[in-house]
Amino acid sequence: MRTHIAIVRQSYRDDGGAERFVSRLLSVIGTPDIDVTLITRRWQELTGNHDHVSVLNCNPGYVGRLTREWRFSTAVQQAIKEGHFDLVQTNERIPGCHIYRAGDGVHREWLSQKARTQSLLGRIHSLISPYHIYLKWAEKKLFEDSRLNAVICNSKMVKDEILKHFRIDHRKIHVIYNSVDGDEFHPRVRMHRSALRQELGLSESEPVFLLVGSGFERKGLATAIKAAAVVPDARLVVVGNAKRNTSYLSLARRLGCLDRIRFAGVVKDVRPWYGMADALLLPTLYDPFPNVVLEAMSCGLPVITTTHCGGIDIIEPSQSGYICDALDDGAIADSMRKLTDPVHASAMGAAARKAVELMSPARMKNELTRLYMGLMESTDEKKS
Repeated sequence: MRTHIAIVRQSYRDDGGAERFVSRLLSVIGTPDIDVTLITRRWQELTGNHDHVSVLNCNPGYVGRLTREWRFSTAVQQAIKEGHFDLVQTNERIPGCHIYRAGDGVHREWLSQKARTQSLLGRIHSLISPYHIYLKWAEKKLFEDSRLNAVICNSKMVKDEILKHFRIDHRKIHVIYNSVDGDEFHPRVRMHRSALRQELGLSESEPVFLLVGSGFERKGLATAIKAAAVVPDARLVVVGNAKRNTSYLSLARRLGCLDRIRFAGVVKDVRPWYGMADALLLPTLYDPFPNVVLEAMSCGLPVITTTHCGGIDIIEPSQSGYICDALDDGAIADSMRKLTDPVHASAMGAAARKAVELMSPARMKNELTRLYMGLMESTDEKKS
């Protein structure tokens, strides 16, 4: 008896963590007796042998982000009813699905952390925003829907947040970490160190801290600049993009450290940048588990991050990295000072590499296989 699975993802980004997860999932459930339908607004052409995979474009019109979310959710729910799928896995906050990957974490927690940086007016705006109200409602409906059989989290932090905010059986929640290819992200990327530093106007001996990511408000770039400002030896290199870079340039200029910061913009291949750096600096306000933590550690970099980053699951404090409050630029600066010692940074980088050696794509595939095989067996029993 054939099994028909639907996977819901609203849009595709080449560098997106959810897209990597979906690709990994297709390799798990890609057997001849399973048909897979991708329900999406848009998706790039599938590569590889995916004869059993079809794409269902679900792209209702919208004006603004609220109607974008609401109309996509409504359209997907209708498609699910008409499709008669055995299992539906969503990466979006859509009630009525059987499996949810909570890759974006818990929206309530993000708003709570964001509020720490907002003015009173900003907090009020977030509180009464129809968009945020809708997402919180959709999240609650999703987690407390009786049809939900499994939740996949990429960190223990997110699992704990779900249990904190919603009425859901803890047995439904499974922590399956993202993976990193240890051959692709390897300490040998240091071969790019000299050339890239020369291009950036940095010497071999200067301690360089790398911040990678877009959405600089959430990634904590302001805190990174404040911390770097009081560590004279530190150099900060920022890879990624944001809508309003001028405010960060102004902050660095005001603090007198603009000459020690390099804004690289978006890059096609981040690996040479890991090779150029001495440590990853990610003072994120809220991040379920950014892939950059795995990648940097696999390349042999220690990591400075925060208590609301899911990556702390694999960081041993003072051994492979440092964990600070997202707004404590003093503690972050102290951590940076420790890592300006090249011997100390190298030792911690080696420990970081060792910590992620077992987090391979094969390990992730095995864990997904066990979960999905169990869910499909239950589905087959109900169909019999």
